Amino acid sequence: MTEDVPQPAPPPGEPRPLALFPLENVVLFPRVRVPLHIFEPRYRQMVRDATGDEGVRAIGMAVVLPSHTAGMSGSPPLFDVGCEGVIEQLEALPSGRFNLVLAGTTRFRIVDEEPSDGERLYRVARVVSVPDSNPEEDAAGVAAARRDVLEAMRDLLARIAPARIEAFARQQFDRLGDEEFVNSFAQSIDFAPSEKQGLLEADRVLERYEKLVGLLRFRLAELASGHSPGSGVLQ
Repeated sequence: MTEDVPQPAPPPGEPRPLALFPLENVVLFPRVRVPLHIFEPRYRQMVRDATGDEGVRAIGMAVVLPSHTAGMSGSPPLFDVGCEGVIEQLEALPSGRFNLVLAGTTRFRIVDEEPSDGERLYRVARVVSVPDSNPEEDAAGVAAARRDVLEAMRDLLARIAPARIEAFARQQFDRLGDEEFVNSFAQSIDFAPSEKQGLLEADRVLERYEKLVGLLRFRLAELASGHSPGSGVLQ
């Protein structure tokens, strides 16, 4: 069964409970969608609870600290800042697994975690929403940074994937708002999880743009020096 639902805004205010979906290599950003395959029993339970009659269809994605990825089967420590998402599409498979599309809504900061009640297999934290800041005084800087991102991407593709330049040029990026633009690039470029986490933790949209431009230019410098970049390729 496949469902399509509208994307509600997450509730602001005081700390609130949110189911956690920890991953080691996927960083969700607001206004960006990511497909997921849910197979572990604890996260299958999480999806059932989130999409049941009283479910809010919201889960929080948080990245495991790099030094603890070997403990994914347990409850490894997480970065404090994650991104909440709403389950927009859901396909229940005969095996009990799920395919879903998660739409990022807003960043959150973990306050603390709630103890398990004995029946719940997945983690739940109390979180506070951390909306992105994009004040009017940053508009000129953001506009310049958008141009810098596109220029750096064209230069990067010219070096590593020239066959993709024409398709890239056809993309109508001007249709994207400032947040969707920078977050879409941050999500789709193959940066290391810790680099993407740094982008997510930027409170101001302009700061995220500046960090993204810096990462792209660093990859270009690596290529110019003859080193193969470890990341920085469109997925």
